[in-house]
Amino acid sequence: MFFTDKWWALVVRGIAAIIFGLFALFVPGMTVGFLVLLFAVYAFVDGVFAIAASINRTDHRGNWSGMLIRGIVGILASIAALTLPGMTALILLYLIAAWAVVTGIIEIAAAIHLRRVIRREWMLVLSGIISVLFGLILMAFPGEGILAVVWLIGIYAIAFGALMVGLGVALRAEGYRRISDFEDRAA
Repeated sequence: MFFTDKWWALVVRGIAAIIFGLFALFVPGMTVGFLVLLFAVYAFVDGVFAIAASINRTDHRGNWSGMLIRGIVGILASIAALTLPGMTALILLYLIAAWAVVTGIIEIAAAIHLRRVIRREWMLVLSGIISVLFGLILMAFPGEGILAVVWLIGIYAIAFGALMVGLGVALRAEGYRRISDFEDRAA
């Protein structure tokens, strides 16, 4: 029953990522300051949900520390972005890149750990791979300018968000399937 009763948290994370991504794509001329604020809010919300998921586990099995660390990294990235608003675009770029790589690695590790517990863990692996690749691309091409990178950020956020929404919906269906299987056996 792991995560099936918390499917909505993945959907909320995914919707937040999609909204962030659409805003980045359709308003590419936004200021770096607004991008910092938007990233900080997203990283904070994502971090809070990750920490809540690690603390509010209903099964108390397995390793919850990866999700806790992921949440703390998200909140720390948010605090750093908010407390240093005058940072250069290059520093912001590396902050986002490092956050994406760490998040991706933790999600890949979580998917590997959960492969026997949940179905469709490949969505979590794929979102982790996308996060790592996105971070590495940002690190490899920092000189292209933050406004050009806004498009990459938008595409990444939409892809990541769509996968999180898909995983949440799949887990919701899995939870209902398990309940109906239990009811069928009881009848």
